[in-house]
Amino acid sequence: MITTKIPPSTHPHADVIHRLEAGGSMLPDTPENLMQIIGIYKAYAVPMDFYWRDLLYIAEQVFLEPFRFFKYFISDEYLERQNHYAGDQADLRIWRGTGSAHPELLEFMKKGETFKSSKLFHHLFHDRINMEFAEACMRAMLWHGRDMGLGKFDAYLDSDEYKANADRAIKAYFKKNPVMLGLYKLFPDMFLEQVRELSYYANLGLFWEVMAPVFFEMSDIYDEGGFKGVPDAMDFLVNGIFAIAGRPIYHHVYIDGECFEIIPKSKGFTWLYEAALPYVEAVFYRTAPFRGTKSYNAQAHEVPDAQKDFHYGILYADVFPVGTAGIPPTLLMDDMYHFLPQYLKDYYKEHCRGEDDELIQLGITFQRSMYNVTSAVIQALRTALLYPLDDPNPKHLQKNREFFEAQMDRFLRPEARLRDIQNAEYR
Repeated sequence: MITTKIPPSTHPHADVIHRLEAGGSMLPDTPENLMQIIGIYKAYAVPMDFYWRDLLYIAEQVFLEPFRFFKYFISDEYLERQNHYAGDQADLRIWRGTGSAHPELLEFMKKGETFKSSKLFHHLFHDRINMEFAEACMRAMLWHGRDMGLGKFDAYLDSDEYKANADRAIKAYFKKNPVMLGLYKLFPDMFLEQVRELSYYANLGLFWEVMAPVFFEMSDIYDEGGFKGVPDAMDFLVNGIFAIAGRPIYHHVYIDGECFEIIPKSKGFTWLYEAALPYVEAVFYRTAPFRGTKSYNAQAHEVPDAQKDFHYGILYADVFPVGTAGIPPTLLMDDMYHFLPQYLKDYYKEHCRGEDDELIQLGITFQRSMYNVTSAVIQALRTALLYPLDDPNPKHLQKNREFFEAQMDRFLRPEARLRDIQNAEYR
């Protein structure tokens, strides 16, 4: 054991640190935890299959449409678009299933929770996938991007090269609309900021295009009896992170059949550093206080002064007050609810306080699952930056220890749910 080569940790989360040093996850290795996280990955992957497609549709096709009433009415082209990591045409086949939109997603889009009807009916009655959640994640990445100091993607959005690329696309898009071209001349920064936001639509879409087939494949492996414990599931994620790390992150816009490369692939921006790590930091850890849960009044001091101190992501969330109407995590819970595997539905029937409690329980399961994803990110960073867990050199093990302790320092805040997820009764 590693703990025989260096003294035990004295960190408040020493038990979790020792588990990480042994190759485990922050989430305890129990059959119940494994069942929960795999079930929720499957339920998450189906709406995610819509999220990434619509994010790219908005970034590449809708673009600067002044009245985006139909931005969630994704085209058949994007529903049929082949995922680069699933299907027979995949660049790297992670999921053995289809490359086009998932069959359960297509079925839900036809009839929703009510009955088969037009897209407009389902949209107006909110009987649809809640893209507002995806946009909230995108805005968290955009807003925190300037402060995180991760990768080079965000800095590029301020470069002269980016501004020139955006200018060409804006002028091409409005070439037949003199009113909008006039407004662009008057307020160029306003239009440029919109394009920056759309570049983050593309960034997040390309990130989730990878994660959807990863979660689908994990669900299939679990159904086949392939995962023996939580560490297996975490290791699958770690291996996936390294396999996909170099996937290009870019932003192309298609105007009258012509491709405008606002962020060209040739810039060399990659999935791990420009999408995955910023996503984890902005969405898992930081995000922002949801409206109605905290006062934005500066005198109330309920919101931190510094962005780095934000702590409203799923790793800190109290699911009960957050689980109210219109709040982004609740929109996601509602989306996942439609696609729960039967074994997770049965689990909730056994442990919930009736159907009204299911969304809350689903949210807590999701929280557990994201602690496992974060564990995979932490282990991947340790692998990339430091030393093997079985390194014979005690100095190297001490460096690993310091890294793990620094990561666990972020969960010393009273809001952190790390201690809660150690307990099976946290429901």
